[in-house]
Amino acid sequence: MVRTRPFPPLAKSYLEVSKVVRAEGLLARTPWFYALIGAGLILGFVACGVGFVLLGDSWFQLLIAAALGILFTQVAFLAHEAAHRTILSSGRANDRLSIFFGGVVGMSYSWWDSKHSRHHANPNKVSKDPDIAPGVLSFVATDAAQAKGPIRWLQSYQGWLFFPLLTLEGLNLHVQGIRHLCSRGKVKHRWIELTLLAIRFPAYLIPLFMFLPLGMAFAFLGVQLAVFGVYMGASFAPNHKGMPVIDHSVKLDFFSKQVRMSRNIRGGWWATWFMGGLNYQIEHHLFPSMPRRHLARTRRIVIEKCRELGVPYTETGLLQSYGIVIGYLNRVGLAARDPFDCPMMAEYRRG
Repeated sequence: MVRTRPFPPLAKSYLEVSKVVRAEGLLARTPWFYALIGAGLILGFVACGVGFVLLGDSWFQLLIAAALGILFTQVAFLAHEAAHRTILSSGRANDRLSIFFGGVVGMSYSWWDSKHSRHHANPNKVSKDPDIAPGVLSFVATDAAQAKGPIRWLQSYQGWLFFPLLTLEGLNLHVQGIRHLCSRGKVKHRWIELTLLAIRFPAYLIPLFMFLPLGMAFAFLGVQLAVFGVYMGASFAPNHKGMPVIDHSVKLDFFSKQVRMSRNIRGGWWATWFMGGLNYQIEHHLFPSMPRRHLARTRRIVIEKCRELGVPYTETGLLQSYGIVIGYLNRVGLAARDPFDCPMMAEYRRG
């Protein structure tokens, strides 16, 4: 449901919170923290490589494939943070790091960065946030009502189909990035990113199809892409899906816009590891360049300010958030259904 009534103005609230955050040094970089994460990921990839060689022609290779799906997602989290200038002190160095991480994952940094920047500027705002633009799924009932053909049927059950569809999201992210880099017009870092992808895909695929039987190699690739897609979707979807969606004409102050449209996930350190810091989505949207390690402390500051101002602060468990997302998508998808799909209406029609 699109909300058209503007929220009360709270123009000074963000400045007040920012002052406290800066005074406590919560925007300071933590390079050692990210160095430890990077070292852990390198060890993980090395272990997968050793396991791949030792297992040889064995269906246990699918466990290595699943592990790679997890590792690539963790690298994508680092690419996301570098794009927000979180890891290093220099903006240019962060950009280079994000491009490199994107190449490791097999995604285009420039494609993702443009899309994600627009999302941060206007989360859950119709026609402004690309993350709720209509596509295979619809996030606004009016979009679902206009869907046609197979997409209309799919969207009518999109909540239940959401996680199964995520198994294809890994492949979709690769395809979208390549399409963007090969498109006409100006593309920032086009040749650098194409070079990285031209190295990455053969380096990954050639050993896979050279040392495994053809069927096993395809199964390995399918499992890795499916785990990567589901993990990515399961980490990003709880952040905003099912939160208020507002009309493009509604004007909100920055603090209200970011807090009201975002959802945090409870769980502490394990949720922070699992979601790459995205569990603190409210704090991330308020301070995109804040290092992951400082988000938990910032949460307490933001909660106190929200209580003072009466601004809703949404926080749920991980499994509960998935239930909210599925329920919301199903409610939106009702607009794509034929009213005669209802058993009672079908009975009247037969009569």
